Amino acid sequence: MLQVIRHFLSLIRFSHTVFALPFALMSAVMAWWLRAWEDTGIVVGTPIPGKVFGISAFGGHSLGHIAGGARVLPNPLENIADAIRWQELLGILLCMVFARSTAMAFNRLVDRRIDGANPRTVKRHLPAGILTVGQVASFAVVSAALFIASTLLFRPNRLPLYLSAPVLLVLLGYSYAKRFTALAHVWLGLALALAPVAAWIAIRGEAVMTNPLDLLPALVLGAAVLFWVTGFDVIYACQDAEFDRAAGLHSIPAKLGVRGALRLAAACHVLTVLALAALPLVYPPLGWLYWTAVGGVALLLAYEHAIVRPNDLDRVNVAFFNVNAVISLGLLAVVCVDLLI
Repeated sequence: MLQVIRHFLSLIRFSHTVFALPFALMSAVMAWWLRAWEDTGIVVGTPIPGKVFGISAFGGHSLGHIAGGARVLPNPLENIADAIRWQELLGILLCMVFARSTAMAFNRLVDRRIDGANPRTVKRHLPAGILTVGQVASFAVVSAALFIASTLLFRPNRLPLYLSAPVLLVLLGYSYAKRFTALAHVWLGLALALAPVAAWIAIRGEAVMTNPLDLLPALVLGAAVLFWVTGFDVIYACQDAEFDRAAGLHSIPAKLGVRGALRLAAACHVLTVLALAALPLVYPPLGWLYWTAVGGVALLLAYEHAIVRPNDLDRVNVAFFNVNAVISLGLLAVVCVDLLI
């Protein structure tokens, strides 16, 4: 049984949850912090002069209280423990794990013949006979059911439940994308970009329903994830450029060549940095520490492109996993600390 569990964890590449999960948690932390502000009695809106702490797009009025003739801001950290609802955290973790498990298992099912023909992927679980089609199909169905069930943890917010099926359609649809469009990389980026958006909706469902602009910070963060994932997936796909072309599969490297694909990936990562830089414009509580992290992300992405060259793809896995894991986990840590200081 332990061996089978290890096979399934390897099948879905459980370690790769470090790509989307930190951004979902980052979005959740931002939403909880905003709830903590609201619990102080302040309606987040027009910023108090000399202290930008609200999000002007949300509307409303910012009110401090007067002490000794000076306007004093309440401290949202006094309410943070109440703002963080642990069933929401559990729901986000479970939804992320089960959604990704469903998508990866389904992808392995759909691509099993392609994987068996590709020398790079021929040793994957289904082509190698390590797991059977029935086992993987059952795993995908159970994971999908558990994903939908996990959305019930956000009650009374029903939006996660109502949106669970559309989210699954986007995730599962990616597995077919490379059969008809070279924009499959963008589809994958969109799939992972749903993580911060969905986490925000799960926590701030009522606010989003009342005012759709409440969703703006999550959309900007989602845009950063979209361009980031699109870029590194293009880099990763460079390994299969010749195979994709010969097999009639669509990908940016097969269409543009490796050199052109790497240039496009670099452009995507420039857009990633710009989107991250735009986040404080719609979520002003982020301060100088966050800006430092954005600079660090830019340097890491530049390093990623420096170690992967058209004639040297040996370090693609280093760029794909190591560098990107530092980016996602590092941003999560910085946002948490930045909002605390």
